[in-house]
Amino acid sequence: MNFKDGIDISIPFRTTPSATSAWYVGPITIEPVRGEDFVGSVKEGGSVNFRDVTLNPHGNGTHTECVGHISPECQSINQHLTRWMFEAILITIEPSKRGEDLVITKAQIIQALSERIPEALVLRTVPNTSGKLHHNYSDTNPAYLDWEAAAWMAEVGIDHLLLDLPSVDREVDEGELKAHRAFWNYPQAPRLNATITELIFVPDHVIDGEYTLNLQVAPIENDAAPSRPVLYPK
Repeated sequence: MNFKDGIDISIPFRTTPSATSAWYVGPITIEPVRGEDFVGSVKEGGSVNFRDVTLNPHGNGTHTECVGHISPECQSINQHLTRWMFEAILITIEPSKRGEDLVITKAQIIQALSERIPEALVLRTVPNTSGKLHHNYSDTNPAYLDWEAAAWMAEVGIDHLLLDLPSVDREVDEGELKAHRAFWNYPQAPRLNATITELIFVPDHVIDGEYTLNLQVAPIENDAAPSRPVLYPK
């Protein structure tokens, strides 16, 4: 593996109005700390830049989440993700039309994998444009994953799912979160080591196939944290 060939598939957390967002959250804010005799801004005369950052991991950019996203117990991605290198397969799927929805089905995933079962599955949807880097998904009913596909992943041992959508579930689903629950096998026998990474972007020049995945996650004790998944060609 050549470390110089890594492909960053994360979407940055930005302060601009055109930043990628979901779930009706605004852009992140980055503001200098201010005190009686201190300002954390070199531009404003301070000795260093020393800023507070306010963000929502789920709505402002690429993030990785654990079962704590749907459990009443305090579950931390920083505690449950204890490995960071995985064998991964990238597949590209055009979601199927189902009424007013676009859905990624179990059959589509099985066909694309051709009997291969990776530790980590990276799912790119088409159409795939750079607009995903600046899209506001709120109130747009974006594509999502059929819960039966998520259940199949749990059954066969796909532990890490990465996709270029704001959620594995329908934007408005009355709080059922069936795909989340199925993937984590919650609450029957929770898969504590399993993760979902949402809002990635895989450029078109990156071909489908096998990769080594380095899943870098900010060490924050929360159900989810900003992340930077990097693919290395085989």
